[in-house]
Amino acid sequence: MPTRSIRSLLAPRSLASTLVCLALASVAWAHHGWSSYDANKVMKFDAELAQVRYRNPHAEVEVDYGGKRWLVILAPIRRMESRGLPSDALEVGKTVTIEGYPRSDGTAELRAERITVDGKTIELR
Repeated sequence: MPTRSIRSLLAPRSLASTLVCLALASVAWAHHGWSSYDANKVMKFDAELAQVRYRNPHAEVEVDYGGKRWLVILAPIRRMESRGLPSDALEVGKTVTIEGYPRSDGTAELRAERITVDGKTIELR
């Protein structure tokens, strides 16, 4: 039985590991592609929560503002909870203040930087 060198054994694993790392990095980059939001155009408004999705990777709420239904991207649940915003604080019908950046392409979507609920402001980033 021929003896294989350590180098020949590690090469396929190294290549596979590199490919896996590259794939994960591209997924992370796509997920955190905040470049589609206009950081030069800050929006701040009060709105009633029309829908709440308290889930990972980011919680989301929908609000009606300016004649449109806006999708508002919040933060990961763990971060919101550690900063004092548990799931029961966000309820449909509750009025909140949202501050963030709209999408550059005109889509009614906002990356929230902070949200004020029951008089308490939560920094999301």
